[in-house]
Amino acid sequence: MKFLFDLFPIILFFIAYKMYDIYVATAVAIAAAFVQTALFWVKNRRFEKMHVITLGILIVFGGLTLALRDPVFIKWKPTVVNWLFAAVFMGARLFSKTSLIERMMGHAVTVPAPVWDRLNWAWILFFVFIGIINLYVAFNYSEETWVNFKLFGMMGLTLVFVFGQAFYLSRYMETTEDKQ
Repeated sequence: MKFLFDLFPIILFFIAYKMYDIYVATAVAIAAAFVQTALFWVKNRRFEKMHVITLGILIVFGGLTLALRDPVFIKWKPTVVNWLFAAVFMGARLFSKTSLIERMMGHAVTVPAPVWDRLNWAWILFFVFIGIINLYVAFNYSEETWVNFKLFGMMGLTLVFVFGQAFYLSRYMETTEDKQ
């Protein structure tokens, strides 16, 4: 359910684009991100960092798209978000003894430290790659193709990456027999 909640603005962007145009879709995405952030706060009495960061970037890039009537800004937004995540993953590792991926998953999975470092680098490279692919599709294909890629292509690539990560992790995870 959280997965769908996190995709709420993207799904509404996609629907609004199919029904209207990029400008209505952008306005809908901004409104949906506000609603998403507010609902999360009402339910949990705290903000989800990813929602707040995405909302901020969406306000800036979506706002520029609407104010200047130029879709180039909204097309850059997924790349900026992904490159920001890559920078955070890299910065967290440079300034901490544990990687961000280990801090996020270490409570549920036990693997050797070098595996965490490799996974962290894999996420950094994935975020950079998905940002580059977004720009390639945005500026080499039609707007409609980019909108479809934004929802289905990026989600598909992310799912493939997550499954690959799970398969990679499974090779190193300790079983209860290993611990005895």
